[in-house]
Amino acid sequence: MTSEAVIGVVRLGFPWPTVDPFLFCVHHNDAYPAGDERMGPVASLAGRSIGADFSGKDGWSMYHGDHVPGFPMHPHRGFETITIARRGFIDHSDSMGATARFGQGDVQWMTAGGGVVHAEMFPLVRRDASNPVELFQIWLNLPRADKMKEAYFTMFWKEQVPVFQHADASGRGTEVTVVAGALGEVQPLAPPPSSWASRPEASVGVWSILMEAGARWTPPQAPEGVQRVFYVFGGEGVSFGGRRVERGHAAQVRPEVPCELVNGGAPAEVLMLQGRPIGEPVVQRGPFVMSSAAEIQQTMQDYQRTGFGGWPWRGAGPVHGREEGRFAKHADGRGERPA
Repeated sequence: MTSEAVIGVVRLGFPWPTVDPFLFCVHHNDAYPAGDERMGPVASLAGRSIGADFSGKDGWSMYHGDHVPGFPMHPHRGFETITIARRGFIDHSDSMGATARFGQGDVQWMTAGGGVVHAEMFPLVRRDASNPVELFQIWLNLPRADKMKEAYFTMFWKEQVPVFQHADASGRGTEVTVVAGALGEVQPLAPPPSSWASRPEASVGVWSILMEAGARWTPPQAPEGVQRVFYVFGGEGVSFGGRRVERGHAAQVRPEVPCELVNGGAPAEVLMLQGRPIGEPVVQRGPFVMSSAAEIQQTMQDYQRTGFGGWPWRGAGPVHGREEGRFAKHADGRGERPA
C-alpha cells in the first residue's frame, strides 16, 4: 500500500473540518462531576461565561446552559443533525411536541427540514459519582429541493444499531458501529425519508471504528466522486495506506483506491464520514443552512413570525426526571423505549 490513497491530512480543531455533503462535526467529551438536586453540576460556576461557556474549565463546559449543561431551545432549518451519544444522557425536546432521553450508545437522527426548534440538555443524573458525557453531533446537508420538507426525528437505540466485526490474519479485531452506509453484509437502520442518506446513489456513510492494538483492516471501496474522511480521535495514531495519521488529525482519502488501516500500539478510535457531494451553494447563518442569501432572509422572517411551531415546554432547557430511563415520544404521540 502507498499513500496515494490519502488526499490530505489536517489537524482537528473546534469544530472538526468537514466536506460536502457534511456541514459540521463536533466531538463533545465532558468529565462532568456529580449532579445536584436539579441535575446540574455539584461545582462552582464562578469564572464561567454562563450562557456561552465553551471553556473546558476543569474538563467540562456548560455550553449554553445556565444550570444543567447543554443547548436550550434553538432553531434549525435546511439540514439534518445526527447525534451519536457515546456516554451520558441527552434530554431532547422540540417544537413538534416530541421529546426523548437517549444516551449510552444511542443515536438520534433529526431532519430540521422547513424548521424546528429543539433543546439538547445533558442531565447529570448521578448524585454519588461523576457524569461523563461524550457525543458526536454531525450536520448533514439537505438538497435544495428537500430543505423545506417536514421536520422529523428517529431514534436508533444502541441495541438496534448494527456492528461489523473483522479479525485480521493475526486475530486482531476491528469493530465498526454502522450508523449509516452498508458495510459488507451489515445493513444500517433506515435514515429519515427526506435525508440525502436515503438515496443509494449518495453513498452516505457514518461509521465509528474501534481497532485493537496492531489491528489491520481495509474498508470496502466506494464509487469515484464520493468523499471520505477519517477522524482519528482515540489511541496514538493510525496509518492509512502507509501514511501515519496521529491522534487529533483527519485524513481525507480517495475511497475508490484500496486503503489499509493499520493501528499502532494502543487501541484506536476513528470516525468516518462519507458521502457524494450535493454540489449546491451553501449559505449559512448560524443555525440556518440554505442555498441563497434570499432564502436565509426568508428563514429569519419565518422564524420571527411563526417560531417554527412555537415552544410547548416549560422553560428553555427542559429535562426529565432523574429516574426516567431512555425513551422517545414522537410528535404523533407514539412512544418507544429500547428493548
